[in-house]
Amino acid sequence: MATPIIGLVKVIRSKNAGPYELTFDLIFKDNNSYQMVKEAGIINKNLISQLYQISRDDVISIINYEPALAIKVTIKRPLSAGAVGDRDVYGAQQYAPLMGLELD
Repeated sequence: MATPIIGLVKVIRSKNAGPYELTFDLIFKDNNSYQMVKEAGIINKNLISQLYQISRDDVISIINYEPALAIKVTIKRPLSAGAVGDRDVYGAQQYAPLMGLELD
């Protein structure tokens, strides 16, 4: 049975990392959940590029930050913040695709 990631995290958020990048934080409820997701390698460039329909090259970094029990993902923004056509100038609404992840 698959485990929804939203049951393992206490925070999933997105925000600007400057005008040309978005960052996503997954902060886990406990060390066991963090270690399980980290060791499964589910948060990777292939997954992020599929979820956000971007090139793997546009996934700048995926950082496991153990002191905070967090995984941080940074991607290039499809449009710079505030550009014509940008619908989320702060990048605060871009985390939604991550909420549907499930671990096998």
